[in-house]
Amino acid sequence: MTVLINAQGLNTFYGASHVLFNVNLKIQAGESVGLLGRNGMGKTTLIRTLMGHLRPTSGNIVIRDKDHTRSAPYQVAREGVAYVPEGRGIFPNLNVRENLLVAARSGVNGRNDWNYDRVLETFPRLTERLGHGGQQLSGGEQQMLAIGRALMTNPDILILDEATEGLAPLIVAEIWRIIDTIRKSGVSTLIVDRNFRKVLANTDRCVVLEKGVVVEEKDSATLSKQPELLTRYLGV
Repeated sequence: MTVLINAQGLNTFYGASHVLFNVNLKIQAGESVGLLGRNGMGKTTLIRTLMGHLRPTSGNIVIRDKDHTRSAPYQVAREGVAYVPEGRGIFPNLNVRENLLVAARSGVNGRNDWNYDRVLETFPRLTERLGHGGQQLSGGEQQMLAIGRALMTNPDILILDEATEGLAPLIVAEIWRIIDTIRKSGVSTLIVDRNFRKVLANTDRCVVLEKGVVVEEKDSATLSKQPELLTRYLGV
């Protein structure tokens, strides 16, 4: 299988604080990977390092066989990596239609599988809100818009950081349905979410971080049957 992201030996600091310790992460085309760990274990730091928001002090990040260890976020995005951060980051002064169209582009290999019509078909709630400004949407609608906007870039890999945090149960269920649809479409995913059971059910493999160190890496079905490990590293 084609390797989309291959990060090896990442060490990342926040100021004087050493957060990631020799972290390795590989994501293949069409693969869905979960990133698990308690709060403060380095999950978001790893994502931000992969995306170019933080630079590792050592290690390397290869995306599509190109070294992107020192690349800016826009250069990473051009390699077909889309990121939906915690907090969503939609444009509040643009309406739903504008938020989607501003991101529209073909994928790395010219694909246009995720066009405007397909995104609205996947997110029917947004169809009813096309003229609404980003600031007028509910939290769940903003999250759907953030994911839809990322898909408009026709990515090969979609990174989701806490996509369901703070949302009502019915909206959470809808977000997970959408994640399943995205996964089945062939887009690779890297998922961080506090609901580890949902992460395990919607991924092929999971990586567990403990204090910035990868302590487990197993296929999700196997890990879901090992409650002693889940208790040790997730406190459940």
